[in-house]
Amino acid sequence: MELHTSRLLLRPLFQADYQFFSHLHQLPEVMRYVADLPSNEKIQQRFNERIGSWQKEKNRWLTLIMIEKSSAQPIGVTGFLSQWQPFQQAELGFLIDPTFQGMGYGKESTLKIMDFAFNHCQYHKVSATVTDGNIASSNLLTSLGFKLEGKLRDNYQINGRWCNDLKYGMLKSEYISQSNA
Repeated sequence: MELHTSRLLLRPLFQADYQFFSHLHQLPEVMRYVADLPSNEKIQQRFNERIGSWQKEKNRWLTLIMIEKSSAQPIGVTGFLSQWQPFQQAELGFLIDPTFQGMGYGKESTLKIMDFAFNHCQYHKVSATVTDGNIASSNLLTSLGFKLEGKLRDNYQINGRWCNDLKYGMLKSEYISQSNA
């Protein structure tokens, strides 16, 4: 499976992508709003869980590497955690190398992932969890039509500090009406 945008190729992870995957997870500026910097063993475990065939009925991540077409360089990962049973939902997630942040790649890749989730996989809802303070991700989601559904106070710890989680969501019916506008 490959997805294409004007500037990006989105494809499943291959074993050869481990070095880039590991690099992303070791960058404090990438992980700042995601989690504590993971150990090498934890990175390897996450990678192993995300490589291989994917089916929406399985409760696992569809993780695609983002490749910039013009340079053939990996710039990030994107995808969603399938939560097909019982209510056909998916949770969006992405990490982008700081060198490529602020260039519209997050929006471009997320639009393609949403199209895949809603139109190909037939999910009812796509959600996203954003750590409070991650203004760039919150702005990206709201610009795409995601609705803020709530705030979970002191829901997560990063580097020993309690963080609020902001929950965003978009229903398939909202996506259809937005894409037809």
